[in-house]
Amino acid sequence: LMDQVACATGGIVTIDFFDSDNPKIEKINFSLSDYGYKLLVLDTGGTHHNLTEDYAAIPEEMESVAKLFNKNICSEIDFNLFIKNRNKLRGAVSDRAILRAFHFFNENKRVEQQVLALKNDDLDTFLRLVNRSGDSSYKYLQNLYSPNNVAEQPLSLALAFTGSFLESKKCGASRVHGGGFAGTIQVFLPNEFVEEYIEFMEPIFGRNSVTVLNIRPYGTFVLS
Repeated sequence: LMDQVACATGGIVTIDFFDSDNPKIEKINFSLSDYGYKLLVLDTGGTHHNLTEDYAAIPEEMESVAKLFNKNICSEIDFNLFIKNRNKLRGAVSDRAILRAFHFFNENKRVEQQVLALKNDDLDTFLRLVNRSGDSSYKYLQNLYSPNNVAEQPLSLALAFTGSFLESKKCGASRVHGGGFAGTIQVFLPNEFVEEYIEFMEPIFGRNSVTVLNIRPYGTFVLS
């Protein structure tokens, strides 16, 4: 649903699904091109075959945490209450479920901070939060590779090499894109380093594995 909303609205969009019947949708007036930046996606070539179990486990485990607090979903839990009852968590649910709940709580805070950063034209803070978000996905949400096939980790590999590249340039940000486990990563990069990044990554993931995107400021139109 987020993809469809973003396409219909155009530009950068924030969506709050707390009230699922009446989601809050807000368009943010911000353009990466105004700051000399590009958004890229790198296709790691991983397959989504046999990942249904991995995707399904994320909401199932978060819901298991919510049930400990007599709630249906984690967004109904106060984070301070979650911390206060830390002694009751382990053993009642899996360690991974607790970690994934941690990601959920902190990611929602990060989104609010990212929105504020964009509204304040603070790209540096936004990019720093993108990196933190990606780090949290890796460590806590754990959606970069399937535990059923640890030998194949294309997303982790892409982020490792991308991180090395960004560190050498002292700029930019990267994180897993979409639902994870396979597919693509997103990279925010100054225009001057785009071609160099493509040349750096293509030997690993193949020709045309990197796509440079432009965020269209306009939504859908009906032509008649």
